[in-house]
Amino acid sequence: MTSWRAVCALLALALLAGCGAGSAPSAEWPVHGGTDLEQRFAKIEEINAGNVDKLGLAWSFELGSNRGQEATPIVVDGVMYVSAAWSHVYALDAATGRELWHYDPEIAGRKGFDACCDVITRGVAVSDGRVFLGALDGRLIALDAKTGKPLWSTQTTDPEKPYTITGAPRVVGDKVIIGNAGAEYGVRGYVGAYSVKTGKQVWRFYTVPGDPAAGPDGAASDDILKTAALPTWAGRWHEYGGGGTVWDAIVYDPELKQLYIGVGNGSPWNHNVRSDGKGDNLFLSSIIALDPDTGAYKWHYQQTPGESWDFTATQPIILATLDIGGQERKVLMQAPKNGFFYVLDRTDGKLISANNFVPMNWASGVDMKTGRPLENPDARYTDKPFLMYPNALGAHSWHPMAFSPKTGLVYLPVYHSLFLYGQDPNFRFVPGLWNNAIDNRNLQAPDDPEVARKGAAGFEGRLVAWDPVAQREVWSVAHPTLQNGGVLATAGNLVFQGTGLGRFEARDATDGKLLWSYAAQDGIIAGPVSYQAGGTQYVAVLSGYGGGFGLGEGADKPRARPNGRVLVFKLGGTARLAAYEPGEAPPLVASAESFTTEQIDSGRLLYTQQCYRCHGAGAASAGVLPDLRRSGTLENKDAWRAVLVDGVLEDRGMISFKTWLSEKEIEDIRAYVSHRAKIAKQQAAEPPARSKP
Repeated sequence: MTSWRAVCALLALALLAGCGAGSAPSAEWPVHGGTDLEQRFAKIEEINAGNVDKLGLAWSFELGSNRGQEATPIVVDGVMYVSAAWSHVYALDAATGRELWHYDPEIAGRKGFDACCDVITRGVAVSDGRVFLGALDGRLIALDAKTGKPLWSTQTTDPEKPYTITGAPRVVGDKVIIGNAGAEYGVRGYVGAYSVKTGKQVWRFYTVPGDPAAGPDGAASDDILKTAALPTWAGRWHEYGGGGTVWDAIVYDPELKQLYIGVGNGSPWNHNVRSDGKGDNLFLSSIIALDPDTGAYKWHYQQTPGESWDFTATQPIILATLDIGGQERKVLMQAPKNGFFYVLDRTDGKLISANNFVPMNWASGVDMKTGRPLENPDARYTDKPFLMYPNALGAHSWHPMAFSPKTGLVYLPVYHSLFLYGQDPNFRFVPGLWNNAIDNRNLQAPDDPEVARKGAAGFEGRLVAWDPVAQREVWSVAHPTLQNGGVLATAGNLVFQGTGLGRFEARDATDGKLLWSYAAQDGIIAGPVSYQAGGTQYVAVLSGYGGGFGLGEGADKPRARPNGRVLVFKLGGTARLAAYEPGEAPPLVASAESFTTEQIDSGRLLYTQQCYRCHGAGAASAGVLPDLRRSGTLENKDAWRAVLVDGVLEDRGMISFKTWLSEKEIEDIRAYVSHRAKIAKQQAAEPPARSKP
């Protein structure tokens, strides 16, 4: 890597305006993964296992929203650039936290509805005096790094379709690369390259074939889609969009001059509906290598052929050189949703090894000759429902993992959870709404609290230290919540990670021993970074609960969440967070009206299909968005209608559902939420159960 940096610097002086942010000093955090290899390893060791207990808060900065905060800060020339919920961008003095500028892209509130998993952003890219933002509404925006003033803006998606951008752009030479999200809503995925200086599109690569009757796209993907991908599809996939969005992992390989993209799930999830149960559906759930200059296809590896479970391959990708069998191999490592840890030869995409890093029942292993998973036939849920692990939540989702060349281990936030898949007998594709074609009756929250507790017992988060050569776990630590933050490894033999319960922790990288912990007042799900400013090492992370897990989970007594923060630590830091008092949850509101069992059951299914991903399972919110059982509109039919039909709260992201739901269905949802409020009131009034002697 050192020799590459030297060459890159010479080329920058002789030929280029810049060779990309990967050529910046290691004491900063110039790109999403720390360096182009995206190992999330900080070479600084001022803070180490021997003194990390002296770590204290150096400064904090409050962000303007209590929605999910998933961004990785970028630090260049003493300035921290950080994006926040609703695609806001801040430039801060990296040593003091002083605000230098703030940019608001003014995202329309209704666009929040198109974001499956909160109005989040995972970061910006910085290069050539510009800050590049992939905004939630599909714009790619270049800002002046010194002033925050917009230099250009390009709409990279069709604004009439439910695309969003949540991932961080990457800069490769004179191009900025960005993908998009929205597979469940019925879109077709692609990744594009745009001029750093003008924002003009240079190339586009589609990840799934379009309508065969429409002819080629005039894109870099035309030939490979025709020859390799199209024969693997069947049925009416193009009417559903197909999916395959590139919503997170985009990694440039400076050693092999290749660009790797991780491709998402199918649309709808259910392979039986999407493709009549036929074909591998390339390039869903695949890693694809492209020529970064032209977008031309080089190779691919498909992890889950014919995926039917929301098994994305968009999870973080790490590049490294490992000694495997006495031979130095340039490898690509990924731990995607399907639960297998993959090591690929990145020169040609050939599988080197794969092993499950969590318990699983959908497959028994990976065939090393074909690279295909050895599936349990029942997992296809064709004839009957299948209780599966891992599942759509992922054995590992977007949360960054880290690799330490010092220990040779990958540090990985993982999840154990159960999910019941089944055929939806009444599936009807509705553009703009969530389309998974699985039976949502299986996902309904039970009214019985004891049943709910037993179901939750199968959920757990863990931090796992994984040996990628031996393909085995070295150590792991359980967290008492499913939400499990991103990871940073350092040369000080430390691993930093936040938790959904609001702890920011440092552990010994060798054995996982807890060495330091900090109470952040809110959940931490973002990935930490470390950098030097003024000769001092800092560790930084964003606090702010939310995202797909945070919105979808419920709480008995939700509390309003504080605004997100940038938290920055140093040895001897003495700063204090202002105390946050969330107060009591609003009272439960149960209408005195009587609703029929038919209304409640109809509303239960409709709520599960349309509402729980934002307002929580069983109408119980975790406090990020309103708990509808406590909404003042619940006991007033007209007020409820004003929100769900008239859209009076559209500017806050709560759009009208009149396009998709009848007024009877909207009233049925009110019946169900009122039913859940009454149950919660009854449970709160009951005395606690006496323990048995």
